Amino acid sequence: QVQLVESGGGLVQSGGSLRLSCAASGGIFSTYSMGWYRQAPGKKRVFVAFMIDGGGLVYADAVKGRFIISRDNAKTMMWLQMNNLEPEDTGVYYCNSGGPVRGTWGQGTQVTVSP
Repeated sequence: QVQLVESGGGLVQSGGSLRLSCAASGGIFSTYSMGWYRQAPGKKRVFVAFMIDGGGLVYADAVKGRFIISRDNAKTMMWLQMNNLEPEDTGVYYCNSGGPVRGTWGQGTQVTVSP
């Protein structure tokens, strides 16, 4: 089974950028659909961006045009480039493999956007 480790979170001012990384080990990375989710304080975890096997991309409306999801199967890595960040983007960001119901989660990385 794949294991996932996120990194790259931090504190940034509104309008700034961050790049999150997700390192995968175990399993066959190239066969997994991968995605990013986030959980704001006091709220449920929600979908941010998803990359299906074959390269199709899906983004939440709140991040379209600002966030870019990418992956490198050879490096077993996935990234989330986040631009023009807003305070509403604050939360813990989780890497997911295999979908939110039965898939695998990383431990999360905190992103805080100050006004």
